[in-house]
Amino acid sequence: MHLIHRGIVSKKYKENLLKSFDKSFKKGFGVETDIQVTKDNEFICFHDFTLKRIFKKKYSIKNLEYKKIKKISRNFQKPIPLLKELLKISKSRFFLLIEIKPILSKKLLKKLLFETSAYSKIAFISFKHENIYNILKINKKIKVGLSFSASSNIKSIIQKSKNKNIDCLVLDKFYINNKKIRKIKIKKYYYTIKNNSEFQKLKKDNNLIFENL
Repeated sequence: MHLIHRGIVSKKYKENLLKSFDKSFKKGFGVETDIQVTKDNEFICFHDFTLKRIFKKKYSIKNLEYKKIKKISRNFQKPIPLLKELLKISKSRFFLLIEIKPILSKKLLKKLLFETSAYSKIAFISFKHENIYNILKINKKIKVGLSFSASSNIKSIIQKSKNKNIDCLVLDKFYINNKKIRKIKIKKYYYTIKNNSEFQKLKKDNNLIFENL
């Protein structure tokens, strides 16, 4: 299975926007997206912890209510969507890999699971593994995965992959030819494949998170 990274189908489509997600679905691909939580506990599709990189505003997501974030992002013609809006346009037809960026309380994790409970084609992933283990404490049937960077310890990756409740690993493409990693039996996704030529080269034998077709 291949997923479009943040809905970036091409350079024309910016990250984590509804129109980008919709275009990804029309191409027949699911998407990987990120979620942050606003001050009023809304889940939004956004990668960064602040608005600085994309909107040149020194505001933290966690300190702003969604209506304020929505106003700022609309003024830049890059409206930040709610996760529930992405779920609605996916119509449970396309797979969503949802990366939880901050460490969430169990209360917020329960809210997240409730809001997504009607959608079957979802898996939650995080570099903050605490999130994943706490989700499993709430419901072991939820599909989850552990994310790892290029600097992660291979022994640690292998050990954590042995947890029978973990459905997948999300790994930097640095590991794509590592023999020890390839022996791991559960599904592995490799990120981020940056262009079409790289995608065509690797797509046959790997599950890829890619962009810029």
